[in-house]
Amino acid sequence: MVFPVKQVDTDTVFRLMAKKFKITLAQLNPTVGDLDGNYEAAVEAWKKAKEAGSDLVAFTELFITGYNTQDLIKKPSFCKVAQGKIKQLAKTCAKGPAIAIGGPAYIEKKLYNAYYILIDGKVANIIMKHHLPNQNVFDEKRIFDEGEISGPYQVGPIRIGSPICEDAWHADVTETLAETGAQLLLVPNGSPYFNGKNDVRLNKMVSRVVETNLPLIYLNMVGAQDDQVFDGGTFALNRGGDLAIKLPLFEECLEQIVLEETDAGWSITNGHLSTVSCGKELDYYAMVTGLKDYCRKSGFERVLLGLSGGIDSALVAVIASDALGSTNVRSIMLPSPYTSDTSLIDAAHLAENLGCQSDTLSITESLNSIEETLSTMFEGHDTDLTEENIQSRLRGLLLMAVSNKFGEMLLTTGNKSEVSVGYSTIYGDMAGGFNPIKDLYKTRVFEIAKWRNQNHRSWMKGPSGMIIPENIISKAPTAELRPNQKDSDSLPDYPVLDAILTILIDEDGSIEDCLKEGYEKTDVIKVEKLIYSSEYKRFQSAPGTRLTQRAFWLDRRYPIVNKWRTKK
Repeated sequence: MVFPVKQVDTDTVFRLMAKKFKITLAQLNPTVGDLDGNYEAAVEAWKKAKEAGSDLVAFTELFITGYNTQDLIKKPSFCKVAQGKIKQLAKTCAKGPAIAIGGPAYIEKKLYNAYYILIDGKVANIIMKHHLPNQNVFDEKRIFDEGEISGPYQVGPIRIGSPICEDAWHADVTETLAETGAQLLLVPNGSPYFNGKNDVRLNKMVSRVVETNLPLIYLNMVGAQDDQVFDGGTFALNRGGDLAIKLPLFEECLEQIVLEETDAGWSITNGHLSTVSCGKELDYYAMVTGLKDYCRKSGFERVLLGLSGGIDSALVAVIASDALGSTNVRSIMLPSPYTSDTSLIDAAHLAENLGCQSDTLSITESLNSIEETLSTMFEGHDTDLTEENIQSRLRGLLLMAVSNKFGEMLLTTGNKSEVSVGYSTIYGDMAGGFNPIKDLYKTRVFEIAKWRNQNHRSWMKGPSGMIIPENIISKAPTAELRPNQKDSDSLPDYPVLDAILTILIDEDGSIEDCLKEGYEKTDVIKVEKLIYSSEYKRFQSAPGTRLTQRAFWLDRRYPIVNKWRTKK
């Protein structure tokens, strides 16, 4: 007797046979432009996922190219090689877990921010990013074309929807995925850090979970690129918004998660729950990561800085030691006739506490020589800011000479308060390759310095204990460019200055907004004028770690020549 062949519903078979689905989450640190290195990192992660018995290994947004690529990704030759690497990855990793990885897709003369699904040696699906961010540090609308909203893709027994980064911030994409049969939302991200960002992400993703009634995995990259620091913090949510998994911040890791099929749908098994640190620690970790990766990715093993005996250079020195190790940090004291003995003692004490190399180069003789050279030309003119700036530029010259001679990157040490109002000397103390505290107001500098003196973590390469001498923290800030000089001679006291700057810069407020908060009109008008008139300095300043949503560079792009002032 011949029995007819019964057609079997494959979805039913999968539900009966497969009760678990394993995903390896690759929270890694790609490098922009390093297509070979990023490819190799993907292969190694895939091998480990295969050994662990995973069904899928997932990478972050634009992993193959690194992120944020800016206009590099528009270069045809670069884009072609990147796409080739993804096809090569599919062939190399044909026998084992499927791969989900971000990369560019150039299709019919249009360039997309895409997410590739690689199965059995082939590109099985390509998801194109729909919502292109065009604010803060992002200008993807200028770079990429807008993709159509894609439906879910099948990997083994599960249908997965992958809204790419910004897409998950908009309900239309996730709702479409839910309506078209997605059983899980896997969100690949290149989401940079700012203070408080973790709560913002979590709250937004909980909304997506509640709206769709689907579990969600938020996969974020780590590492730094130029001013931006990507803090990882990958997490997974079950239906109802319950937190199932939270990976560490700022750390590379491969984490396998397990999904179990239930009557209500797929559910993420509870796993590692990393604790979230306080704001001071996160800012500090971001600055350490920003400097470490900037050096590593640009090829510098050592750094140097001018050590003044003040709080700013002290904090930068500690950040550098924690990022690279104290043996890779050179501090140089550059005393002038106006440098106090106290400053020299404090700077030496700090260098000794850190265990970094310490040198002294006096600028007194050079200063005298330059003033003599200029004496005839300057005859009849009073001594003023010109002579002060000569001191700063002499220091910059000597520091850059040492940098050139020994291949050590020079760090600048101007805080956000100084950068905001131009309280710095172009081609002087502004000379250098990177500024870890560029987005840190002066009052915040003191707070974080105190925090670091009281705390030490395993990721810090510098020593523990009271590294920054108390006198550096407690004494009145001064540039020491003239006798008895204090910063308050030129600027409002820092608590007042920083509060005004927060309103004018971070909140895009007006003079009237500052007056409503009780600040003196003369102070506010002066500060606003200094902000606008110093734009040309910021345009030429070194990049620095972004800690807020109004950092100087991509977050805030103002014209150099600008006649606008708030009506008085």
